[in-house]
Amino acid sequence: MRRVRSTIGRTIAAAAVLATGSVLSLGGGATAAEAAGTIHGCPSGAVCLYPNGSWANDKPTYKFYSYGVHKIYNQIGTKRIFNNQTGGATARNCYDANGTNCGGHQRAGTYADYDYTPYNSVRLVK
Repeated sequence: MRRVRSTIGRTIAAAAVLATGSVLSLGGGATAAEAAGTIHGCPSGAVCLYPNGSWANDKPTYKFYSYGVHKIYNQIGTKRIFNNQTGGATARNCYDANGTNCGGHQRAGTYADYDYTPYNSVRLVK
């Protein structure tokens, strides 16, 4: 089970939700186009990976800007991924470095905490 927290705007909500594979959005009913702007240190149009299951003082370890496969190395344990892309783009965690064996689609404007130990890449898809 993963511990995933919901946020409203830039403030972390007090309630925590336990869910497997849950992905929560920022704000109520925000569309991908409304996800524009830097949020928790993640620029608009980017997907950011944080060093643990938190916002890490708004300092992501990785910032991915382009569509395609992005290899990640030595990422062990729980990390937070935030999809701050626009235009309905999604992010996927992949088990191989080539981005062909991937999990579900994480929508723009959402984040989740995952155990990154088995993952070797992140794929951004339009």
